[in-house]
Amino acid sequence: MILPTVKRISSRDNPSFKEWNKLAGSTKQRRKVGETILDGAHLVQAYLVSGKHPLRLLVNEAASQDKEITGLIAQLPDVPLTCLDDALFSELTELKTPSGLLALIELPPARVAPSHSQFCILLEDIQDPGNLGSILRTAAAAGCDAAFISNGCADVWSPKVLRAAMGGHFALSIHEHADLFNVAAVFEGSILATSLQAKVSIFDSKLTGNIAFAFGNEGAGLSPELSNLCRQHITIPMQSKVESLNVAAAAAVCLFEASRQRRSISNLKSEPQKILN
Repeated sequence: MILPTVKRISSRDNPSFKEWNKLAGSTKQRRKVGETILDGAHLVQAYLVSGKHPLRLLVNEAASQDKEITGLIAQLPDVPLTCLDDALFSELTELKTPSGLLALIELPPARVAPSHSQFCILLEDIQDPGNLGSILRTAAAAGCDAAFISNGCADVWSPKVLRAAMGGHFALSIHEHADLFNVAAVFEGSILATSLQAKVSIFDSKLTGNIAFAFGNEGAGLSPELSNLCRQHITIPMQSKVESLNVAAAAAVCLFEASRQRRSISNLKSEPQKILN
């Protein structure tokens, strides 16, 4: 398939390219303009599924040979399309093998207030982008409605976090720079945290109703102040030779155990009542 007529850019001195380059590499710039860049057809498709359209699509020359990319372009005839020389395109992506498609998007606003959330996560100082993205991906898959991200976390809209989350951003109401103490104060439900010293197993805990899980820094864990605001501390049973789990793995265990319990309750409620004779 031949790409439609597009604007072509081949110079690093192009003003638009300079702006996109700053956006791709700078947290400060993303926050300043309220935009970010999605890398790859999968992320763009996830964004479209959320009901939104990008501001602009950027492709390289090879994109015309990719059926998935040309299919997405065909769905977005009103979105401006720019073709970059391969060298310029490579400067906007961290991938060794460029995906061929980038999308400029507006950062979506948070939709769910802390007091209205039913199943959410509080993330304090998660500094590794891969961990942060993995947790967001898991939270979306487990059915969470919101994620509250502290100032000490990695940039939630950075390319690395977006890739690790694989579209999870667009299934959650994401609150950046959240005051987690205020979130904990107004959240109408139980806030849980994992602890190696806890006596109650995650598998013996009631995880229905309005709940939130708080997860802390990879090395230090939750701050004592936030930990004290959690209404229940739980442990993940492990074999004695294993000291602890990576925070992303711990989040996956907790969130999917909650998802399992919540699904069971939902199924019971949806089953027709039997008439007793």
